[in-house]
Amino acid sequence: MRYNPRRSKKESGVKPMIYADNAATTRLSATALEAMLPYLREHYGNASSLHGIGQEAAEALENARESVAAGLGWQAREIYFTSGGSEADNQAILSAAALGERKGKKHILSTAFEHHAVLHTLKKLEKQGFEVELLDVGPVGNITAEQVAAAIRPDTCLVTAMFANNEIGSVLPIAEIGAVCRDKGVLFHTDAVQAVGHLYVNVVEQNIDMLSLSAHKFHGPKGIGVLYARTGIPLVNLIEGGAQERGKRAGTENVPAIVGLAAALKEACEHRQENAEKTAALRDRLIRGLSAIPHCALNGDPVNRLPGNVSFCFEGIEGESLLLLLDGKGICASSGSACTSGSLDPSHVLLAIGRPHEVAHGSLRLSLCEENTEEEVEYILAQLPGIVEYLRSISPMWKDLLAGRRQFIL
Repeated sequence: MRYNPRRSKKESGVKPMIYADNAATTRLSATALEAMLPYLREHYGNASSLHGIGQEAAEALENARESVAAGLGWQAREIYFTSGGSEADNQAILSAAALGERKGKKHILSTAFEHHAVLHTLKKLEKQGFEVELLDVGPVGNITAEQVAAAIRPDTCLVTAMFANNEIGSVLPIAEIGAVCRDKGVLFHTDAVQAVGHLYVNVVEQNIDMLSLSAHKFHGPKGIGVLYARTGIPLVNLIEGGAQERGKRAGTENVPAIVGLAAALKEACEHRQENAEKTAALRDRLIRGLSAIPHCALNGDPVNRLPGNVSFCFEGIEGESLLLLLDGKGICASSGSACTSGSLDPSHVLLAIGRPHEVAHGSLRLSLCEENTEEEVEYILAQLPGIVEYLRSISPMWKDLLAGRRQFIL
């Protein structure tokens, strides 16, 4: 059925909402909320206070730390609670850079499609005299351990590579990259914000020295994350003040959020395999269906891919218009990272995998989780082709493509 923008939601039979933007944030789980509530009302003390209510909060804080450590193969003393993944990324990278500078090593390796929390921190370090080298991620958006090995130099102080890309879903060979770094004596940090809770993560087995995560990507609360730093790695303070987090992150701890993070992570890890299998099946159905639309292309690694990530470019349309019309049909999606949704520039991730500007502007990211259903996927597939067709019918660029005044790229 051809898309008609004038049809009402009632006439089109639209569902109230289909949430397919889980890479941006997930819904808080009932388990996490239930765990948090007592520490908002009854056990509300400051964990640094010596009285009974304060010590109840302190006990909850350390229990949460132990729970997070148990879920990911860490030691509790290696966990530092932060405000989220961005803060953890910043602290990890700046700490490794400071250590490298003391040793006369100022070369850093990363990838061209990292999150801006990493890329902007690296830009800051470039202004301080560090040399940053971004590895080419190729057309499918991935790197190899061999690339890393070839690029490491005697003055390399850090390799930072994301576990899985937030826009196109590619999963990097983290264990192999970590093994190369360990063999060459170079610190290895991974932004695992999109991976934790959805993929198998074990810092010991995967040779990870530092790792960043954020609770709201696995049904925990927003505004709370973790920096894992292997024992012996000195951290640079981003926030000065009190002695919280063993003197490495000042500020009164957000005990309710920390408890919620631990509860959500425990639940996600316990059900990770079954959730991943269900979500991947929905993802594959969506990819098969959307691939039938003419002049479109899947973005990212078709094999090594996050269970819920579906990323496409559609030639001849603007992604922003696509999102607005999908929203009108009750479908919540994005065109890429939520952190850059206000930018008019095309995604740096899509440019890094070789998509031209005019194609990158027509991108769509649908990110699913275990709460999505087969019926929702079928509804998306019923609506999206007609919306693409409608947008192309009013696009001057599409008319030029059909008339041969422009050449098709996809």
